[in-house]
Amino acid sequence: MTTNQDAGGRRLISYLLPVYNEEESVAVFFAALTQAVEPLTGRYDFEFLFVNDGSADGSQAILESLASADPRVRVITFSRNFGHQIALTAAFDHARGDAVIAMDTDLQDPPAVSLELIERWEQGFEVVYAQRRSRRDSWFKRTTANLFYRLLDHLAEIKIPRNVGDFRLLDRQVLEALKRMPEHNRYIRGMVSWVGFRQTAVEFDRDARYAGTTGYPLRKMIRFAVNGIVGFSAVPLKLIAYVGCVATALSAIAVGYILVVRLFFADQAVPGWAFTAVAIFFVGGVQMLMLSVLGTYLSRVYTEAQNRPLYIVRSVVGGGAGGPVQPPVGGAGDSATG
Repeated sequence: MTTNQDAGGRRLISYLLPVYNEEESVAVFFAALTQAVEPLTGRYDFEFLFVNDGSADGSQAILESLASADPRVRVITFSRNFGHQIALTAAFDHARGDAVIAMDTDLQDPPAVSLELIERWEQGFEVVYAQRRSRRDSWFKRTTANLFYRLLDHLAEIKIPRNVGDFRLLDRQVLEALKRMPEHNRYIRGMVSWVGFRQTAVEFDRDARYAGTTGYPLRKMIRFAVNGIVGFSAVPLKLIAYVGCVATALSAIAVGYILVVRLFFADQAVPGWAFTAVAIFFVGGVQMLMLSVLGTYLSRVYTEAQNRPLYIVRSVVGGGAGGPVQPPVGGAGDSATG
């Protein structure tokens, strides 16, 4: 396992911090984070790795000012918005720490909770995830999130903890395992569960956003949910066979009904055109639904076959990051360019 101990024997902890249009909160968040880790500065070195995911506001200028004021800050800036999961992937590729802590910068993830994650890491756990005991979100988001986690729990082929986001600590060994997983449609929470290792939870109460609006509108939430289900379950594909069997059985029953009426009850009218229309619409709807499931899986194969870079880095500043960015060696980072 790679270590980054200095001459005094201190290990390095990297905070991985995706940023997308957070100009109102990122400076406040960083002040709270540095204050939270201050008691540990005698035992650990810290790296604060921000990934600016194509922000359209003033986030970049604020991040660059933080990097100028604090040598522990490094800012990776994408050429455009690639998405939260890809921003975390870039942070994985560039992190130098013996352990990394991924968290959002909107102050919904309390910085003080990260100290509890470090305590569990010191006890020997290699993955420590922050599990939401409560969350101050809208009724709609709480309800849909609860339904999604329940559905994923029943469909996924691995156990993915409920009410857990990307706020978690990963040991370096776990990080290296994740970097060998190059898929484009990424659901990092599932990927972390898949790699295994010793995992434990720290419960916390999630706060409301400090400012701004969420980077996960309904459209992105749906896409994220589909990635989670399709990426870690073959149940939708297997369901096609079950639905096909049910449709075939219903069709056979209908054919039998028509034959019996024609042979033994010829004087009773059979509603031909209405029955036929219903049957056609039913079978056509089932076929379209099943084709959409197949299309979802095939689109993932198509994306992987293109083998495009996961992200493009425009610039890196701070933290001794002079010079051009080089793609990290191994795993998903093989396709990252700068």
